[in-house]
Amino acid sequence: MIKHFRSLLLLTSFALWLVTPLAAQELSLVMDPAQSKVEFTLGATLHTVHGSFQFRHGSIHFDPATGKASGDWLVDARTGATGNDSRDHKMHKEILESQRFPDVVFRPDRVEGKLALSGMSQMQAHGLFSIHGAEHELTAPVEVRVTGGVYDITAHFSVPYQKWGMKNPSTLFLRVEDKVEITIHTVARAN
Repeated sequence: MIKHFRSLLLLTSFALWLVTPLAAQELSLVMDPAQSKVEFTLGATLHTVHGSFQFRHGSIHFDPATGKASGDWLVDARTGATGNDSRDHKMHKEILESQRFPDVVFRPDRVEGKLALSGMSQMQAHGLFSIHGAEHELTAPVEVRVTGGVYDITAHFSVPYQKWGMKNPSTLFLRVEDKVEITIHTVARAN
């Protein structure tokens, strides 16, 4: 019994020794725009507005040992759509000014949390979020599911657009919240 336990302990130690260098190596991921979507929700007095943007490209490079990260996630502000042409026209012309500020970019500088080699991980991505010509610090909760070398990533965060210098589209009869809820879902592979 003791001999069997020692063999098991030795085998487990060897397996951990093999896995540890893999987990500590830098990871470079490239997102697939075709398998990515950016959705937004804005609460209002009469109803909730739902819409989407097109994800242009994205990559992230990070060191799991230190959490240091780099890369960018780029969304085309000009593609924002809610399904209502007059509302979309107002959103692009008066709020986002998307012809003047076409890029919405998140540039991570660190990632907190442990990334599992397979299965689900809960992490936090911190960095600069650039929208409407200005940069803002942002920390977003990120859920990562790793299956066979494919990274299924979902991030959710709020954008306090009015506080960040964009116009609130409220009118006399329609009141909207001062924050937009954003959900980014993307699929990435190691580069």
